[in-house]
Amino acid sequence: MRSSILGAAALCSAVVLVSVHTASVAAQGSSQVQNGDDINPVPLNMKGLNPAKVRTGSYIVNTSGCNDCHTNPPYAAGGDPFLGQPEQINVAGFLGGGMPFPPPPAPPFVTSRNLTPNAEGLPAGLTLDRFKETLRTGRDLKNRHPTISPLLQVMPWPVFGKWSDKDLEAVYEYLRAIPCIGSAARCGS
Repeated sequence: MRSSILGAAALCSAVVLVSVHTASVAAQGSSQVQNGDDINPVPLNMKGLNPAKVRTGSYIVNTSGCNDCHTNPPYAAGGDPFLGQPEQINVAGFLGGGMPFPPPPAPPFVTSRNLTPNAEGLPAGLTLDRFKETLRTGRDLKNRHPTISPLLQVMPWPVFGKWSDKDLEAVYEYLRAIPCIGSAARCGS
C-alpha cells in the first residue's frame, strides 16, 4: 500500500514537473515571438508565411549579429552604438550584403552576401535545403571565391550550423519576409 502511495506521489510529481517545464518552454517560445516582433527593424511581408515562425526568426537574426556583417553600413548615420549613439539599424540596406572583409583601408578579399529574398522569394537565392546546407557545412554554393576556399571564410557557420532545424527554418522564414535589397530585376519589382 505504502509503495503504491509513493509511486502515485512520484507520478504526480513527475507530471507537475513536466507540466512546469512545458509551460516554461512555451513561455520562452512566445517571448521569442514577441521579442522578435518588437526588435524587427523593417516592414515585413507576411503573405503566405507563418507569423510565429517569422517573428522567431526575427528574434534569432536580430540577436545574433547578422546585421553587423550583412548590412553595409550596419547602422544609420547618427545611430552607431559603438560611437555611443542610440542604436539605429540601417533599414535601407538591411541584410543587403556588401560589407567588405577585411574592412577598409585594406583591400577586401571577400564581401558579405545579400540575404534578402530574390524575385522567387528565396533568401540569398537559396532554397531552404540549400540554406541549411550552407549554414551547416560552410560550403560556398555560389563558389564566389574559388581561389581562396570552397568554404565561407568570414561567416561563422561552425556556430550557426549547430542551430536546430526549427531555428534554421525560422531564420529562413524571416529572411523570406524582409524587403528585398538590390536591383529591380533581382527583387521582382
